[in-house]
Amino acid sequence: MPSTLSVSAMTGERPDDRVERLDWARIGEELNTHGVGLTGPILTAAECDALSGLYADDTRFRSRVEMRRHGFGEGEYKYFAYPLPDLVQGLRSAFYGPLAAIANGWMASLGRDLRYPAALDDMLARCHAAGQPRPTPLLLQYGPGDYNCLHQDLYGAEAFPIQLVILLDRPGSDFTGGEFVLTEQRPRMQSRAEVVPLQKGHGAVFAVNERPKQGGRGVYRVKMRHGVSRLRSGRRHTLGIIFHDAS
Repeated sequence: MPSTLSVSAMTGERPDDRVERLDWARIGEELNTHGVGLTGPILTAAECDALSGLYADDTRFRSRVEMRRHGFGEGEYKYFAYPLPDLVQGLRSAFYGPLAAIANGWMASLGRDLRYPAALDDMLARCHAAGQPRPTPLLLQYGPGDYNCLHQDLYGAEAFPIQLVILLDRPGSDFTGGEFVLTEQRPRMQSRAEVVPLQKGHGAVFAVNERPKQGGRGVYRVKMRHGVSRLRSGRRHTLGIIFHDAS
C-alpha cells in the first residue's frame, strides 16, 4: 500500500472524478432542507482500511486528543499534519468547490455579505492570514462505550459552514451502536434530532454551525450540532474533513 495513499495507485480514479459524479442537486436539497446530505459511496473498502490503518502511525498527525480529558465524550481522535495524505487532500479539494457554492447561497439567504472563495487554497490562505495555520482533517477512533458529545468544529474566526464525514468501518459487523447524530436548535422551539445512516465508505456533508431554514414567515437561522452515540461493541473509525484550518 503506498505510504501516501495515492489514489491513482489504488483505484486509478481521482477524487475529483468521484465528487463530480455525485448527485449534487439532491445533496444540495438535503442540506438546505435538513442540514445534512448523504453522498453515497465515496471510498472503496481498501481505501477505508488503509486510512483507518494510519491511526497507529503518529508521524502522520500533529496532535492526539483524548475526549474524556476535555469533557468531549469517550474515545480519541488525531489531527493530520501537513502535508495531508494524497487521498485526504484530494477529497478536501474536490468537495470544497461544490460546497462553497452551497455555502454562498446560505450567506445570501441569511442576508450576510460574507462569501467564500471558489477554491480551497484561497479559503486556506484566508485562514492562515487570520492566524489559523493548523490542519483540521482528522481520524476518530471509538471502542466499546465510547461516544462523542454534541459539538461544533469552529476553531477560529474563519470558519467554513459545511464539513464532511466518511465512515471507515462496517456497521453491524465491525461495530454496533455509534450512530452519527445531528441536532437542530430552532428559535423558540424544541430541538430536533436526526440519526444519519452511514455505510462503510459512505459520507455525509452537514452544517457546522448556523444554516438558513425556510419557515412560514421567511428564512430564519438554526443552530446545528453533531456527535456520535455510544458504541456498544467493536471498533469504529471515521474520517472527518473540515475545510477551514485552526488557530
